[in-house]
Amino acid sequence: MTRIDSVQNPKIKETVKLRTSARARREEGLFFLEGLRLCMDVVRSDLKARWLFATDAAWEKYPEELAALSARCEENFAIGEAVSEKLSDTQHPQGVFCVLPSLDKQKQYNKIGNNIAMDKSGKYILLENVQDPKNLGAISRTAEALGISGLFVSGGCDITEPKALRSSMGALLRIPVFETGNVQATLLEAENSGIRTYASVPDRSARSVSEIDFSGGALCVIGNEAHGITVQTLASCQQCITIPMTGRAESLNAGAAASILMWEMVRPNDKQQR
Repeated sequence: MTRIDSVQNPKIKETVKLRTSARARREEGLFFLEGLRLCMDVVRSDLKARWLFATDAAWEKYPEELAALSARCEENFAIGEAVSEKLSDTQHPQGVFCVLPSLDKQKQYNKIGNNIAMDKSGKYILLENVQDPKNLGAISRTAEALGISGLFVSGGCDITEPKALRSSMGALLRIPVFETGNVQATLLEAENSGIRTYASVPDRSARSVSEIDFSGGALCVIGNEAHGITVQTLASCQQCITIPMTGRAESLNAGAAASILMWEMVRPNDKQQR
C-alpha cells in the first residue's frame, strides 16, 4: 500500500477534480465516492474500483470493511488527515474515498435501442433538466425502494455528482440509470415498446394521476424544478397527468412529486374495475 501525505500529490489533485467537475468525470470516465457506507457498495454491488484512499484512523475503525473493499480496488493508498480534508466534500469526513470507472449503464445514448431493451410492462421515470442533486438522489432512492424498472436522466444534474450519490444512499449505483441526450427519441422508443408515456404537470385541467390505469408499461416525465417540462417533451408525451392539490401550494418539489407518481405507478391497481 502506498502512502500519500501531500495534498499536492498528482493523484490527489486528479481525485479532487473528479469530485468537483462533471466535465472531468466525463472526460476521464471516472467518478468519486466518499464515505464508508457508499464505498462499501463497491463490495455489495460486485463492482471494481480504481483507487481506494483511507486514513490510518479509518483503517483502525473499519479494518474488516476496508480489507474487503481494498480487495476490489486496483490500487490502495493510506492518506494523512490533511489529504482526507482535501478530498472530502462533507463536514465530518470518515476518511474513506474511492474512484471508480464509469458504469456501463451510465454511458450516454441517443436511442434506447442502442443500449437496452425496455420492458413493455416496466415502470420508468424520466427526469428532464432536474438540477438539484439531492432531488436526483432522493428520486433514485425511492425508485429502488418501490421497484421502478429504470430511471432516465436528460440534462440537469450529473448522475455521478457526489451529492446525488450520497443522497441516493447508493441507489444510483444499483438501479438501472441511463443518460439520454434525446428525450423525444426516448419517448418514441418507449411507445414503440408498448409503453404509455405521461407528462407530469401542475395543471388542474390535466387528468388526475389517481385516475390513470398503470397496469401496463408506463413512463412518466418529471420536469425542471423551476420551469417544468419543455414544450417539445409535452408535445411528445401521450398524456398529461397531475397530482391534485387542495392546499394553496401551486406545485410540489420534484422529489415529492416523483415519489407520489412512482407509488401510483406500482401500487395494486383497481382502476380497470371502476
